[in-house]
Amino acid sequence: MTRREISDEVWAVLEPMLPAVKTAGRPWTDHRSAVEGAVWKYRTGAPWRDVPERFGKWNSIYKRFNRWAEDGTWEQLLAEVHRLADANGDVDWVVSIDSTIARVHQHGATLPRTTGAPPNHRNPRAEPPDHAIGRSRGGLTCKVHLVADGKGRPLSWVLTGGNINDTTMMTAVLDGIRVPRSGRGRPRTRPDRVLADKGYPSRANRGWLRQRGIAATIPERDDQIAHRRRRPGRPIDFGHQQQARYRGRNVVERCFNKLKQWRGIAMRTDKLARNYRAAIALAATLIWLRTSLINTA
Repeated sequence: MTRREISDEVWAVLEPMLPAVKTAGRPWTDHRSAVEGAVWKYRTGAPWRDVPERFGKWNSIYKRFNRWAEDGTWEQLLAEVHRLADANGDVDWVVSIDSTIARVHQHGATLPRTTGAPPNHRNPRAEPPDHAIGRSRGGLTCKVHLVADGKGRPLSWVLTGGNINDTTMMTAVLDGIRVPRSGRGRPRTRPDRVLADKGYPSRANRGWLRQRGIAATIPERDDQIAHRRRRPGRPIDFGHQQQARYRGRNVVERCFNKLKQWRGIAMRTDKLARNYRAAIALAATLIWLRTSLINTA
């Protein structure tokens, strides 16, 4: 026997959220086989053509994964899981933000860096012009800027090239938080507090958080402290209480550890940023299901 990629307990919660199964036309690979085939591919980092036949035809699995990445189905699944977790009071709104680098495999860097769509704030799934691939010290890399809740589960993320500075992406990542309510009302978009390291303490970031009533625990860099001594100003409060809060920032590092257990996420082989983002959404959905809704390891 081969082990299931998704346990029966997780599937029982996930299945009702999936789109209706097509009944007309050619026989369709059932949803569980298709989703498990996609999970297997990204867990192992193997090419699509190597997906085992027990999941169905690899091309059918790829086409469904690609279609759902294009129409936003994977992110809608994650939003539904966020909604259920919030209804259960399981979302910890003291969030942590950071970024991680993923090397881009040569098979994922074959498209010209000018074939994406122009930036479009109305469509967050629009393909960026550079496909979120940049050249940094590690070669061709993709950076995942991510915010996790206080229990280390992904809430929102943005993909950029690996050469993009962290501090410039803080507002975009936090702006992506959208946790739907079970009843009437707008999705929740503002956490109670943001924990971040010394890559984020710009004046613009602090002002943006202050305007929205979001508390911040962000230490200053040495150069900022020295500048304040030359030109006295209002000091940043980072006493014992703030230091105690800051210890909780490690949850975002643990979140990256969970995501990078998937080899197809640890090294990007997708040509399109849209599909790589969908793979992260799939992994994030399973992380939330296992740790929140069914409370299994």
